[in-house]
Amino acid sequence: MGLFSGLFGKLGVSKKKVKVLCVGLDNSGKSSIINQLKPKKTAATELVPTVGFAVEEFAKNNLNFTVFDMSGQGRYRSLWEHYYKDVTGIMFVVDSTDKIRMCVAKDELDTLLAHADVRNVPILFLANKMDLPLAMTPVDCVAVMELDRITDKPWHISATNAMTGDGLDEALTWLADQMSRSIRY
Repeated sequence: MGLFSGLFGKLGVSKKKVKVLCVGLDNSGKSSIINQLKPKKTAATELVPTVGFAVEEFAKNNLNFTVFDMSGQGRYRSLWEHYYKDVTGIMFVVDSTDKIRMCVAKDELDTLLAHADVRNVPILFLANKMDLPLAMTPVDCVAVMELDRITDKPWHISATNAMTGDGLDEALTWLADQMSRSIRY
């Protein structure tokens, strides 16, 4: 049985399940990004801010994704840690135009990185709203959030636009590749 499941997995016939936690401050574009990643026939036409959390499922890159869209409002951020256990990957969305709250995003990232349950979990940083004139570049986001200090897990940052989907396929491909490395077929 193990031989066939391994062969089917390598050939892309069977899809492995992954759990991804999508976090970031409120109004960073988390729900819009997830909506862009879903198949067009299941995508919502109107989005409202997430209260608490929402769960979305879709298949992409030979993986079945279960994405936990966590609210970024201050009163709900303490819920994030309850979902760290058993996640295969993390998407951390940053509003690249919100320079004032970038320090709050960094503090939330520091809390996340200090948690024992995210030791070997790959983190995909999405520098969102890149289409806007005052957006910081991904390099600027790396510097402000001090991402280069993360040496114990794979991480990557991508410039994205949640409204058009620009940058999302490449970013998700990176995350899928990282998660596939840790999944045994």
